[in-house]
Amino acid sequence: MRILYIDWPCFGRVDVQFTLEQAGHEFVPFFHEGYQDRNNPEFDNAFREFVGDTRYDCCFSFNYFHIVSNNCKELGIKYIAAIYDSPYVMLYSYSLINPNNYVFMFDKQEYLKLKNGGINTVYYSPLPVNSTIIDFLMEKPFDKEKLSADVSFVGSLYNEDHNFFDRLDGINDYTKGYLDAIMEAQLKVQGYNFIEEILTPDIISELKRVCPYESMPSGIETPEYIYANYFIDRKLTSIERQRLLTAIAGYCNLKVYTINKNAVIPGAVNMGAVDYYSEMPYVFANSKINLNITLRSIQSGIPLRAMDIMGAGGFLLTNYQADFMDYFVPGEDFVYYESEEDLIHKINYYLTHDKERIDIAHNGHEKVKTNHSFEQFFQNIFKTVFPDY
Repeated sequence: MRILYIDWPCFGRVDVQFTLEQAGHEFVPFFHEGYQDRNNPEFDNAFREFVGDTRYDCCFSFNYFHIVSNNCKELGIKYIAAIYDSPYVMLYSYSLINPNNYVFMFDKQEYLKLKNGGINTVYYSPLPVNSTIIDFLMEKPFDKEKLSADVSFVGSLYNEDHNFFDRLDGINDYTKGYLDAIMEAQLKVQGYNFIEEILTPDIISELKRVCPYESMPSGIETPEYIYANYFIDRKLTSIERQRLLTAIAGYCNLKVYTINKNAVIPGAVNMGAVDYYSEMPYVFANSKINLNITLRSIQSGIPLRAMDIMGAGGFLLTNYQADFMDYFVPGEDFVYYESEEDLIHKINYYLTHDKERIDIAHNGHEKVKTNHSFEQFFQNIFKTVFPDY
C-alpha cells in the first residue's frame, strides 16, 4: 500500500517508517505547519497539491487533526489516526464523524464515551512499543552513572511556568475553596476521575470570568471538559507527583528525569530531561524500579510511558489503570499501587526481592514484544480498515 504520513514532530516516527517499509508498504511523509489548525487555506492548497493525481490507500498520523480529516474526505482518502495524548480536544471536532475516519484511542473509557454517544469512527487500541530497540542499544556504550537508578521517574512535574491552572489566580474565595476540596478528594481515588462531572454551573461561570473559554466553532467540547482536563487534572497530577516523589525520596535513592531542571524534590536527584530514543530506554532497562504516575486526565488507558518501560525490559510500578487488566496480569507482568503507603511498601519490597522483580520485568517485556509491537499494531489496524487485508 501507499501510505501518506503526516510528518509532525511526534514520538514513533522512526518506528512507523521502519515497520511500514519492512512490511512492503510505501511510506510518503508530508508536513505543513498548519496541520493543527481548524481552518487554513494554505494547508488545504499544499496538501492537495502534494497529493495531486497520486493514489493513496490511506493517510496515517499520530493524534487526530481536523484539517487533515477534512482534506482526506474531499480527496477520498481513508484517514487513520492513533491517539497518544490525553486530554486531546481535537477529538471533539465535528469532523470526527467524517466517514473516511478510523480513529484509534488508547483510553477505553474515553473511547466508550464517544462510541456510546453514537460516534462510529472511533476504535479502541492500546499503544504500540518498539520492544526490540533495547537489544540494539545495549550493545552500545552508555552513561551508566546518568542512566541507571535504584528508583527512577521519567516525566513532567507539570510545575513549569505559565501552566493553565495559574491563570485561575483571580477566582473568588468560594471557587478556590471548592477546587481545593475536590482536588484533595480526587487525590484519594484511583481508577475513577469525577472532576468534570462536579464542576457546577456557578463554578464554571467563575472560571470563565477569570479565564474565558468558548468551544471552537468546529467543535463540541464543553467548558467542563476543558477546565477539568486542561486546568485541574494537570494541577492534580503536579500535586500528586510531587507528593509521592517526595515521600519516596525519604526511603530510597530516587532519580527524577524531567524537563524542568530547576524543579526540586527533597531527597531526590533531578537529572534533567532524557532523549526519547537515545537515552530513555537505558533508564528503563537500568533502573531497578520504574515509576509511572499517570496524568489524571487519562481515564483508564495505559500511558505510552508505561508501555515504553515494559518495552525496554524495565520493571514497572504504576498507579491503577483499568485498561492494564485487559492485557497484563498484575504481580506477573507489572505491579500497581493503591495508595502512598502501598507504594512505599512495594518499593521497599521489590528493591530487596531481586528475582521476583527481574521475573516480572521479563514477563512484561515478552508480552509487549509479542502483542504490542508496531508490526502487530499496524496489522490490527489494517484488518479493521481494509477487511480483505
